[in-house]
Amino acid sequence: MQWSDEAIVLGVRRHGETSVIVEVMTRERGRHLGMVRGGRSRTMQPVLQPGNSVEVTWRARLDEHLGEFRIEPLELRAGRLMETATAVYGVQAMAALLRFLPERDPHPHLYEALSVILDHLHEPADAGELFVRFELAVLNDLGFGLDLLECAATGTRDDLCYVSPKSGRAVSRNAGAPWAAKMLALPAFLGDESRHAADVTALADGFRLTAYFLNRHVCEPRGLELADAREGFVQAALKALTPKHEQPKEASA
Repeated sequence: MQWSDEAIVLGVRRHGETSVIVEVMTRERGRHLGMVRGGRSRTMQPVLQPGNSVEVTWRARLDEHLGEFRIEPLELRAGRLMETATAVYGVQAMAALLRFLPERDPHPHLYEALSVILDHLHEPADAGELFVRFELAVLNDLGFGLDLLECAATGTRDDLCYVSPKSGRAVSRNAGAPWAAKMLALPAFLGDESRHAADVTALADGFRLTAYFLNRHVCEPRGLELADAREGFVQAALKALTPKHEQPKEASA
């Protein structure tokens, strides 16, 4: 069996003396693993870095086999992704999110979203918003999508500012006022056709919202925790948006 597809490298682990097992997110075939012979060579190591876009050709005798990859570079962005904390943590965090999905299960829209975010990870404000939307998309594909377009109580699409932690549905300001202390905040940048750019408070609310439902529906039932890289990304993105005079001073030696 054989197929070819565009892919983004998610991770690599050693296999034997010279080979590696490469994990990629493909455009049409989802998250997929394969062995690359000679993957530890000086020629292949720069190509097989997380975040790089590649062309993969997979071969195996049977579909259920691990199979082998032949990999050609398309866009080597790994070097650029090492320049900022948001990029370093963001690549790892998104790879961890994609591992919640079944292997070889097609999610072409997540591939497209991943490609877009990788090109904006050096811009903390944009990266933070895109990352929250990526987490919402992963939740949706896992069957736990949130309804943030209209009020669960009244059906209105106006003045939505809460999310019910029970139903995962948006709630308007007036309808949610009696239970405001128990509600999750709905940041304005997630509103229908919103043009609001996220400030540090809105972005923190967005991270808190997706973390709550990822933990509740995905991690806790599996006995897992969100990846440490996610917390690293969250802190780096929030720090980048916080004015310097409001940031805590580092203790002197």
